[in-house]
Amino acid sequence: MVEPGKRNKSTREILDRRRAGVLLHPSSLPGCGDLGPEAYHFVDFLVSCGASVWQVLPLVPSHDGSPYMGLSAIAGNPDLISLFLLQECGWLPPGELGHHAGRIPKHHRKHCIRLAKRGFEKNASAQERQAYDTFIQNHRDWLHDFALFMALREEHNGAAWFQWPGSYRDRESNALKQAGSQLVTLVQEVYFEQFLFFRQWNEIRKYANERGVLIFGDMPIFVAHDSAEVWANRGCFDLHADGSARTIAGVPPDYFSETGQRWGNPHYDWKVMKQDGFAWWRERVAAGLEQFDLIRVDHFRGFEAFWQIKAEAQTAIEGKWVKAPGKALFSALLQSFDDLPLVAEDLGIITPEVTALRDKFGFPGMKILQFAFDGDANNDYLPHNHVPNSVVYTGTHDNNTTLGWYEELDYGQKRAVYNYLGYHDEPMPWAMIRAACASVSRLVVVPMQDLLALNGSHRMNRPGVSDGNWQWRFNWNQIPEDMPTRFRRLLQMYGRDAFPEAL
Repeated sequence: MVEPGKRNKSTREILDRRRAGVLLHPSSLPGCGDLGPEAYHFVDFLVSCGASVWQVLPLVPSHDGSPYMGLSAIAGNPDLISLFLLQECGWLPPGELGHHAGRIPKHHRKHCIRLAKRGFEKNASAQERQAYDTFIQNHRDWLHDFALFMALREEHNGAAWFQWPGSYRDRESNALKQAGSQLVTLVQEVYFEQFLFFRQWNEIRKYANERGVLIFGDMPIFVAHDSAEVWANRGCFDLHADGSARTIAGVPPDYFSETGQRWGNPHYDWKVMKQDGFAWWRERVAAGLEQFDLIRVDHFRGFEAFWQIKAEAQTAIEGKWVKAPGKALFSALLQSFDDLPLVAEDLGIITPEVTALRDKFGFPGMKILQFAFDGDANNDYLPHNHVPNSVVYTGTHDNNTTLGWYEELDYGQKRAVYNYLGYHDEPMPWAMIRAACASVSRLVVVPMQDLLALNGSHRMNRPGVSDGNWQWRFNWNQIPEDMPTRFRRLLQMYGRDAFPEAL
């Protein structure tokens, strides 16, 4: 699915020099939090800062707002479709946005996209119609299953696929053929939604790339149980005959939770996947390379060994480590792709075996400065222990903001942090941003909340807490007038300014 004749750059080519980027999911953009004008404005903002990387979270349609619990591992999130741009191209009648200048209710968004479909059918040019047909043809391997999955899900009032009648649950061919005919209108609406999403996403990526900005995406290792991929590829997952999960994913007790994390995603049946050369993974990686220049693989350690929890267990404490065929998987992927521009999210319980797997394939790891001040001088996250082939962060979407993190430290801890950082007169989080920029890591990524010096009430996610996550959004008036210049001076000082010729 990668554009014919176009080769994705390898991580070595992307990290051939020192770079800087900003972490901001499109849903956190001002206004409607979508792929409209504010996304283009944000690219321009990155350029003004000297940053050449925009990191996003997964762009998939979500169950509950979490981009890590998707209804698909490949499809785009229709909540990110800009209705304003649909008006601009003449498909959505003027005035439909009404007073919805911020968050647009799902029912109204759905209504507007249906109107846009009618407008497309009436007003689209021959070239636009051809683009739509080409999109469907090029994405047929996953698109039809996803569209039928979403149509059946709507027909069953949002019930999970393993709760559907057996004929649909078990994908009996006659039942699916009949459903495809009966639900053709809903199926075609999903086709159109996906066409709109990828049309808008490809345009913003093109705009960014033309200005020297790379898009850094995110690929969760696991997929949601109630997702199109699990329904359509049941043999690839560790499931009972009725579709229920036999074992599920998570992690043992860690920094984020005393009882571990019970994610609920079904585990893969790696033996089955290996039989066809990991075809499911090849399709998924191809889809990622179509959307992004660089991809963070979430929970990389799960490719070496994963925490297996019985589905009926109430917490993650009762799990066990099981070996995974990461070496065979990545070797197979390299036979299909010239290179893999991947970054390993190597956080958590990292063993020498995990490190060896990462280094065998040359994947950069991650260094989180908020984790650097526990322990002694041998802490891997301290800047003096960093290595060039890595990505350094002040914090990630799962962390508190750096200011929020610092405010929760006691006096002794705060003093120890500043004794290490050295710049006692520089306020948080800028002292930490400076340390990240000074690191030998080839890429530094700073969450937008840290550039805005926001406290812990602005964090994106609290692992283990079910409510109030994934909703943060910034406003342009939160940006101090001197902030882009301040950040750019740091990037210049530490050799990370991507656009010195523009000065």
